[in-house]
Amino acid sequence: MENLREIFQVMTRRFGFLNKNCCSVGGSAVSLVQSHILYEIDRQHEPSMQQIADTLGMDITTFSRQVQSLVKMNLVKKTPAPGDKRIQILSLTTEGTYVETTIDEQMNLFLNEVFSHMNDFEKETVIRSIKLLNEAMAKSSMCCGNWQG
Repeated sequence: MENLREIFQVMTRRFGFLNKNCCSVGGSAVSLVQSHILYEIDRQHEPSMQQIADTLGMDITTFSRQVQSLVKMNLVKKTPAPGDKRIQILSLTTEGTYVETTIDEQMNLFLNEVFSHMNDFEKETVIRSIKLLNEAMAKSSMCCGNWQG
């Protein structure tokens, strides 16, 4: 029988290398975690700090530190929510949007290059399988049922 853990370890490591190689844009070196934060801020409509932290499964203290770094890098803006000043709404600055778009383009190039080594049937099979795996993981009580994404 195949060693499932090994298969996932290798895939995760290789995907990690892809992510590491993608996250330097202009003068901004963005960590993997920071790239996930930028992606989620871009994807969600006027998200709060807590919403993004929950989506990424991060505790709010660690998340706040990462956001502060992104604010200092002028990639993210924090704005008090109109209805409740205690809630901070996150948005990308113009530079943040540029960095997120560039990372997204680079990741898509990498993934397209990876998929170029497969025929259409293989590519569709892998994508369908990953979707199935994500759905099953979301239902798992041991994993990530309360995470979105």
